Amino acid sequence: MDIESIARYGDELHAALRERRTVEPLTTREPGITIDDAYAISRRLLSRRLDDGERLVGKKIGVTSKPVQRMLDVHQPDFGFLTDRMRYANGAEMPISRELIQPRAEGELAFVLKRDLVGPGLTEADVIAATECVRPCFEVVDSRIRDWKIRIQDTVADNASSGLFILGDDAVDPNRPGGVDLVTCGMVVEKNGEIISTGAGAAALGSPVFCVAWLANTLGRYGISLHAGEVILSGSLVPLEPVRAGDRMRLRVGGIGGAEVLFV
Repeated sequence: MDIESIARYGDELHAALRERRTVEPLTTREPGITIDDAYAISRRLLSRRLDDGERLVGKKIGVTSKPVQRMLDVHQPDFGFLTDRMRYANGAEMPISRELIQPRAEGELAFVLKRDLVGPGLTEADVIAATECVRPCFEVVDSRIRDWKIRIQDTVADNASSGLFILGDDAVDPNRPGGVDLVTCGMVVEKNGEIISTGAGAAALGSPVFCVAWLANTLGRYGISLHAGEVILSGSLVPLEPVRAGDRMRLRVGGIGGAEVLFV
């Protein structure tokens, strides 16, 4: 795909984000679009957001769990960028009716880094050593693609279908002796007072730590690093849940803590 087309699609997705509207799938309009093309579009979209005054605060890996892959018919992970405008405090009112189009919430673990991770060639041990703490997280994904009719190239171009996120106040140091097992730790998610799903760390490609290593190594191919101080969302442990204004969600992760959000 040529530079002009990449810029045009990135600008189109930026306008759709700001105007809260959807566009037709890129894959139906550009049958030859590659994943590398889609990542170039995603970076154009990011540059437009930074031009708006947003600040990069982290990265995310998406489409890591089998239930989410089956739901979206996308069968490999992807990555996107997180900005300060996307982040809300634990327990906050998240204005999805003002900011998002077709939101779906998912429970995750977030890694806060204390030093850079520069791929390729990184291991899970490298990830743990670079992590300051792990925190429970709600990510609320969204799609600027009509009716979530996405293929992998569509979601990649659309910043991995990113929307907004909340980090819980609780945090654990994975380097602490006898700390939490990030593979077997269990997650329970409630919506409006009822348990709607459960999961475990292993739901994210076998381990959230593996997910972060995959992300760092994949980003290294594009000359992008994970930086100290950044928040890294490691992928959902539970199925996506459609949400609307008035819904309240809570999650708990064994050995780590909880997070909650009210959608408005």
